[in-house]
Amino acid sequence: MSTHRIEFPGTSFAPVDLPDLASLPLHLTVHNSPLLFGCRSGLCGTCLIEFETIAGEALMAPEAAEAEALEIYAPGNPRARLACQLVLSTDLRLRKIDSA
Repeated sequence: MSTHRIEFPGTSFAPVDLPDLASLPLHLTVHNSPLLFGCRSGLCGTCLIEFETIAGEALMAPEAAEAEALEIYAPGNPRARLACQLVLSTDLRLRKIDSA
């Protein structure tokens, strides 16, 4: 089974390797990442992140409900995603976006 590396630049959290197509809320906790998960359904915006792909591979596009939420939580930011909705398909650098 292939794995993908998740890095958290600017934090003290070590990178983690997760299985291909992993659901982040099932693997990331307060012990291994700076990300928090609230509703886990993409409605609350608690897990709003900015991503950068490490290997240059494209990330799967958000589904319609996530895209609609992103228009509210991070308008105009093409690198914003809700971590609870991501299906891991490439190596990523993730940075939590603090809500204003």
